[in-house]
Parts: sequence; structure tokens; C-alpha cells
Amino acid sequence: MRPPSTSPPSPSPSLWRDTDFRRLWAGQTASQLGEHTTLVVLPLFAVLTLDAGAGPLGALRAVGQAPILLLSLLAGAWVDRWRARTVMVLTDAARAVALGAAAVAGLLGLLGLPALFVVAFTVGALSVLFDVAYQASLVRMVRLDQLVRGNSALEGSRSAAQIGGPALGGALVSLLSAPVAAAAGALFFAVSFVSLRRIRRPESVPERVAPVPERPELAAPVRGRIREGLRFVAGNAWLRAVCLASAAFQLSFAATMTVYLLFLPRELHLTGATVGLALAATGPGALLGSVLAARLPGRLGHGVVLVSAAVLGNGALLCVPALHGSTTATILALLAVNFVFGTFSQLVNVTVMSVRQAVTPDGMQGRAAATITFVGMGFTPLGSLLGGLLAQEWGLRTGLLVTAAGMMLSPVLMAASPLARLGRLLPVPREEPRPTERRGSE
Repeated sequence: MRPPSTSPPSPSPSLWRDTDFRRLWAGQTASQLGEHTTLVVLPLFAVLTLDAGAGPLGALRAVGQAPILLLSLLAGAWVDRWRARTVMVLTDAARAVALGAAAVAGLLGLLGLPALFVVAFTVGALSVLFDVAYQASLVRMVRLDQLVRGNSALEGSRSAAQIGGPALGGALVSLLSAPVAAAAGALFFAVSFVSLRRIRRPESVPERVAPVPERPELAAPVRGRIREGLRFVAGNAWLRAVCLASAAFQLSFAATMTVYLLFLPRELHLTGATVGLALAATGPGALLGSVLAARLPGRLGHGVVLVSAAVLGNGALLCVPALHGSTTATILALLAVNFVFGTFSQLVNVTVMSVRQAVTPDGMQGRAAATITFVGMGFTPLGSLLGGLLAQEWGLRTGLLVTAAGMMLSPVLMAASPLARLGRLLPVPREEPRPTERRGSE
């Protein structure tokens, strides 16, 4: 059973001495590099090579994000019944194949907008599965008192990907070609595949344990498990608040990024490599945010950190519409804005993830993560389309100001919710997993 959060946990060994955790961390880092490279390569290819306008770019981003809405709940049900590492390995292999095929198609001159739509949807669908699986994998691998440090390390790797991915993707598209950039993404997924396959620790899967009479839901069909996940999240005040705040943020952020990716090259006249550099500036900030997330919530309180970090991070993007031209001062200002946004948004991400994992029983981890992803990020396709529409109708500068202002709704919702009242200690699940369902590592 998990130790109560009200008693001081016994000292635990460093996660970095755990070979399997290091392999998980290395694989997730490579996978995130591939994902963040691809997220920049496909839109930049559409804008700079195919001369796509606001409408097609918004549609491309929406297609890539549609799997979040279509597959998140199924992904959670599947992950709770399968070994998370198996899901991660298979999705890495499939993403490497998809991007490798895109690279070949590009070299043959066949990588047009329709092909980009297919690749974006495929990679997006596989990424949904991977993201749900790696969060569940961590919970099955480490102790409760190691969750914050484990999340800090994994989110730090995502920060490193945010540093290298956009810069590498923008540089490769600008200096070489989109097929070369797609091939780089495929290579990262292949490296992740190799690293994750080397994890040797047995992984227990709570829902595949033989069901007991008082727990008939363990043998429920997929739809029943999905409904159980929805009921669990809806019945938890903290998780409901996370869903609402995440939905408001992701809708506005998706709209903002669609306008942002047009604003930088067309309004500020920045090159592809400079756009990649500007986006990559969120990476060092996110790395700092991951480090702060391992310390600040335990000192200041989780609620204070969540609300204040969301205000500072989201508010930073309101400065971008005021920028003009491609001068050195403009580029430095962009770097500063993205650094601040990366720092505080990552601080929010890690803290929210730790709260979610702490209040969720082991057998519900995949479905809780998937339900929050479904509700929170399910609005991103609509946000991308909305951003393209606002850019067309109101212009890039006004559209960016409106969408960035919409991001401030997220901290308002958190401040009005039970999340704001969370203290320095993480809460515990409403119901503990049975002894037969304990993680194999405990």
C-alpha cells in the first residue's frame, strides 16, 4: 500500500542509481526529441515550402491534434490492461516507420499537403498512446515519495527536447529540406525504441490481475473501463479542476500557436532557422521549471505554485503582439518571452501531473491520465482551426493578442478551484489498491 502522505517517508535511493529508470528516461528523452522536431517540421514545411495560408495551416495542426479527441479514452483503457513499456516500444517503432516513409516520399517529390495530413494524423495518434503509457509506466516503476522527482526528471527530458527539437527542425527545414528533418525525427524514435526495449524490471498490470468477486469491474469491457475512468475523474474535485483549467489553456494555446507560427515568418519576417531558435527558447526555461517543480511545491504549497506560475507563464505571451521587425532586439525579446513561458508552464505541468498521480489509485492511472488528456487537450483541434480563422479575419497581430489573452482564463479557473488550496503535502487516493494489485517494484 502507498504510505500516508501525513507521515515522513523513509529515505529512498536516488532514481539515477536505478538502471531501468535511466533507460526509461533516455528513451522518453529521445522520443520527445522526435516529437518536438516533427511538430515544427510539418508546419514549417507547409508554410515555407508549400506556401500554405492560415486556413490550411490551421487544418494541418487540427488533423495532427484530432487523435487526442478520438483516441485518448481508448488509450487509457488499453494502457491499464497492457504493459506500458510494450505500448511505448510499439508506438516508437510505428512513428519511426511513418516518418521514414515521409522522408522517402519527400525525396521523391511526393510530400505534398495531403501526405503531410496523413503523416500528422498518424504521428499524433501514436503520440497519444505513448504519452499515456509513459505516465503510467513511471507510477508502476517508482515509489509514491519518488513521483515528484521522477516527474521532474522526465519533464526535464521533455524540456531538453523543447530546446533541441524546434531548433533542429527549423534549421534542417531551412538549410536542407523537409525530408531530412523528417528523417531526423524517425531516427530519434528508433533510438527511443532501442532504449525502452532494454528495460528489464517486471511490470505489473493492475487490471490484468485475476478479478476478485468484490471487484468485477476488473473484467469489464473497454467501454465499461472508460466509463469508470470518466466517473472517477468527474467525482474528484481536484481532477475536475485540472480538466477545466487544462481545457481552457489548451484551446487558447492551440489557437495562439497557429497564429504564432504565421506571425513570426510573415509579420516579423524571421527565417525558418530563427523561428526554430525562438521556439527552442522555451526549452531552457522548461528545464528550469522542472528543477523548480522538485522544490517549490513542497516549500510554498502546490496551490500557490500552480496559480502564480500559470499567471506569469501565460501572461508572458501577451508581449509578443507588441513586437515589430526582425531586429536583434525583437529576437532577444522573443527569446526572453519564450524562456519565461517555458519556465512557468513547465512548473505548472509537473505540479499538476504529480497531484494527479498522487490522488489516483494504481489501477486507474492510465484512464485518469487519458480522461484528463481527452477533456483538456480534446479542444486543441478546435483551437487550431479557431486560430487560423481569427488570423484570416482579424489579421495576425490582433488574432495573436486575442488568443494569448484567452490563455489567462486557465489561472482564473485554478484560483477558483480546490487546487488553489492544496498545501505542501500531496493528497492521497480516495481508495487504495488491493495488495494483489501492488506494483512489482514495491
